[in-house]
Amino acid sequence: MERENIAVGLDIGTTKIVAMIGKKNEYGKLEILGVGKSKSLGVARGVVNNITQTIQSIQEAISLAEADSGYKIKDVVVGIAGQHIRSIQHSDYISRPNPEEVISELDIDVLINQVQKLAMLPGEEIIHVLPQEFKIDGQSEIKEPIGMYGGRLESSFHVVVGQASSIRNVGRCIKSSGLDLSGLTLEPLASADAVLSQEEKEAGVALIDIGGGTTDLAIFKDGIIRHTAVVPFGGNVITEDIKEGCSIIEKQAELLKTKFGSAWPGENKDNEIVSIPGLRGRDPKEISLKNLSKIIHARVVEIIEQVYTEIKIYGHEDPRKKLIAGIVLTGGGSQLNHIKQLVEYITGMDTRIGYPNEHLAGNSSEEISSPLYATAVGLVMNSIRNNTVSAVPQDNFIPEPVLIQKPTIAEQVEIQQEAEKVFEETKSESKTTEKMIRKSFFDKYIDKIKDFLDNAE
Repeated sequence: MERENIAVGLDIGTTKIVAMIGKKNEYGKLEILGVGKSKSLGVARGVVNNITQTIQSIQEAISLAEADSGYKIKDVVVGIAGQHIRSIQHSDYISRPNPEEVISELDIDVLINQVQKLAMLPGEEIIHVLPQEFKIDGQSEIKEPIGMYGGRLESSFHVVVGQASSIRNVGRCIKSSGLDLSGLTLEPLASADAVLSQEEKEAGVALIDIGGGTTDLAIFKDGIIRHTAVVPFGGNVITEDIKEGCSIIEKQAELLKTKFGSAWPGENKDNEIVSIPGLRGRDPKEISLKNLSKIIHARVVEIIEQVYTEIKIYGHEDPRKKLIAGIVLTGGGSQLNHIKQLVEYITGMDTRIGYPNEHLAGNSSEEISSPLYATAVGLVMNSIRNNTVSAVPQDNFIPEPVLIQKPTIAEQVEIQQEAEKVFEETKSESKTTEKMIRKSFFDKYIDKIKDFLDNAE
């Protein structure tokens, strides 16, 4: 019996962690089999800052998704975000040994692998190498080189780079949650997969995903990714401002924002007031909705202006780079009242709210079609493209025996001494060390130390 292509996406956000299980139905649409959502503890501005809490939140979301779907999850595709993400443009080429043979997938892989070896700043790692337009023997603007003849294959690349330690920490959380990591995807790219149509990507569009801790940007033109950025502000700073400005607790501030908040102060009349119960027998607090929306407005303007600066860096004022389809807003922050009008006012660009129902099966629940789940839906789509079998029905699940051996104290001391010795020996040989450090970040310490010793001699 052929195994079903069941895909699992794990969105590790600042506010929530979502595990989503899905598969393609017979019409090629995405059918969601189960969703698990937990409060995200241990993540700040898209970056893991407490491993133990993050593992607990991941395990909670995973077990809820498993209970919801009846599937046992084995591996996941994870979204990566955070202010450490940056993108660079890079061009590279290969000379093909036999120009008489047509260009194949293999040639493109060779070219991508060449770019993967680019020298990065210390502590950085390449997350994605995304080919843009190709050139064959000087002929430019080729979108699909496979099947063509040529000796020199050249391409411009959009290279996404992130902090190696942040990526390792995410990997560590996944491993410790009893899962395998089948892929890493930049979160704005996942959200773009879920909410943008091909026509929009061709015409030119900027996707703004306003999350809890970060606001992600992905710009497409002529169907190709042109620019990505992560701004380290999101819905949480708006809640923080309401909390400080109105002297209330965070839970109340979040409720005020979602229930009564507006990004446009002119919408509220002066006499509209909300009464909030006081803490432990204190008098209730009265808060003017006009003041509330002034607080929200100030912070949203700041976030949108930062994102608009990134759109200008891409160069959308150049007629050839014009974003005809304007802006698509998604993520939890896009549900704020009147944010669409405010974005149009600041940028002068057409704006719509993006729902991830572009690729979802018709019977999907309304909750899953919410902009809150855009990244999770995109990650499941990414996993499906990789043809993964990330989950199996629970009745077919046979747990693999796992033998965990803790090193004795004597062994730990020995490992420590070896590590120190290696560190001293390799101090002067920084280049060799760099190569060694790039080794897969899931390897055990012992493997790393052996490697160090081999290369240091």
